[in-house]
Amino acid sequence: MDRHPISAPCARAAIMVCSSAPDYGACVSLLDTLQAIHVGEHSLSVGTFDTALGQHDLLIQLVGPNDVAPAVQQLTRLKKQAPACATLAVGVGLDAHHLGALSQAGAGDFMCAPIAPVELEARLRRALGLCDGMGDTVLHGEFEPALHDLIGDSPAFARQVARLPVIARYDASVLILGETGTGKEVCARVIHYLSRRAGSAWVAVNCGAIPTELIEAELFGHAKGAFTHAHTARSGLVREAEGGTLFLDEIDALPCAAQAKLLRFLQEKEYRAVGSNQVMHADVRVIAATNRTPAELAARGGFRQDLLFRLNVLSLHLPLLRDRSADIPPLAMHFMRNAAKQWNLPLPSLSPAALKKLLAHDWPGNVRELRNVIDRAVLMSATQRLTADDIELDSPHGAICVPAEDESFRKAKARVVEAFERQYIEQLLASHAGNVTHAARAAKKNRRAFFELMRKYKIESGEFLGASPVAQAH
Repeated sequence: MDRHPISAPCARAAIMVCSSAPDYGACVSLLDTLQAIHVGEHSLSVGTFDTALGQHDLLIQLVGPNDVAPAVQQLTRLKKQAPACATLAVGVGLDAHHLGALSQAGAGDFMCAPIAPVELEARLRRALGLCDGMGDTVLHGEFEPALHDLIGDSPAFARQVARLPVIARYDASVLILGETGTGKEVCARVIHYLSRRAGSAWVAVNCGAIPTELIEAELFGHAKGAFTHAHTARSGLVREAEGGTLFLDEIDALPCAAQAKLLRFLQEKEYRAVGSNQVMHADVRVIAATNRTPAELAARGGFRQDLLFRLNVLSLHLPLLRDRSADIPPLAMHFMRNAAKQWNLPLPSLSPAALKKLLAHDWPGNVRELRNVIDRAVLMSATQRLTADDIELDSPHGAICVPAEDESFRKAKARVVEAFERQYIEQLLASHAGNVTHAARAAKKNRRAFFELMRKYKIESGEFLGASPVAQAH
């Protein structure tokens, strides 16, 4: 893969790498990785935690369990001496308490050794983009802000991230697999903005959110009079994505008729609008995503095998957040920074107890759930330090309130059942971004029965569109 030097509008960025022993193996390995991604185009110096910092743009700390105290002292000094300097802590065998101490001292980002070069490069681009005067042009048009949401260096995640530049290079169809909230749309956006199509349209559509009878017309457009209320002709999303990328999320919700038209489009790059005999041609790359495996799609019988093969030329399989728990601290820091910036609040720190609580959670909603938990904590916390009490997690086993003294067993039971049903429905809708069909399927209930429960508790699916428990993340 061709490498581009990490550059910025200023001629050279000053980067300092500090560790307890600059000549020991982990430090040498880090420096080798930095050189491999051409960070040497900038000013790169090496020192210990006692080294005086000058006008540096980025401090990289290599921290082991015995180095936390001096690293924290260096970060404290940095706040006073060079508050504009970005910081990146690379941990070697650190636990939640260590990471919490570094976070509280002001570490801006975290990674865990060993480090994948592609992940380190993305982190450095982001960190240098925070330097005074660098602005957005640090990306030089090659990358898009979606890259900033690719947080994590756990092996399972780093392997998939490393595939993105290769997948972007080739113009074949892509199938992205992963549970709700794992970051499928983020990865699809990165593929688009790393590809030759980056200057053209990016169009994303959730197939599960469009009524079955309208999805064909939504994708391929329709002629005037093609159906009731089609008073004018309308071009579809395929036409809108001309020259660019069309992202089809929840592809398994596509009805059979639309599957057939999509298959023909993928094979021939041609289609007909609903109600029209005119053949249209389009130059569009298709990226599809689903929270089901190819085997599950095939077993269901409602998804065409030939379409599956056509979509699954290149693939990504994104891991669950609980399978990459080492990425939770840097993700939490990333979402804290985003929340503070979005609502114009001071950037809070994360206490060790709060971090421990985050690490102990199962995260059924994956990265999207983590983002919502952090957003809520930043907004509701009364101090600039998030404690364990600020981390409000949805429990699958709701706490049963003690009944009032005069409350009968029947009333108490009805109250608890009502609270459970309401919370269960809301949690499923949040996990599935408001898609009633998928939420009902997860509950193993008939869609009509699930909808009746929603109506009983006056729950609207629209409240959960795009706001499900987190990066963004499909």
